Amino acid sequence: MGVHRMTSEAAKYYAQREKIVGAGVSLLGEASMNLDKLTKEQLEKLGDLAAKLLPHSPGYAGKMMPIVARLFWRLAGVGGEKEFGFAELDELEKEIEKLKEELGFNSQQ
Repeated sequence: MGVHRMTSEAAKYYAQREKIVGAGVSLLGEASMNLDKLTKEQLEKLGDLAAKLLPHSPGYAGKMMPIVARLFWRLAGVGGEKEFGFAELDELEKEIEKLKEELGFNSQQ
């Protein structure tokens, strides 16, 4: 196969975005299979994460993020829709890792 080297800034950004969005989608999926074990606060944080992933999610994944966010917020008992904010990729990566730890999903992935 050979070694693939990222040389341009665009390629580096694309690889980072794919890694972080993938990790976020995996976390949301794992959480969706463990809903009965999550607190309302954790469900709300998952909805917030989905909302922050929206600007970085291409294609159908991007179309699904508001749906996922609204579902987690509804499960958390949040009244109405929250704001869809923006977070830089580095910030999202840290938030995903922190949530994985909090939810106890680190050892499973």
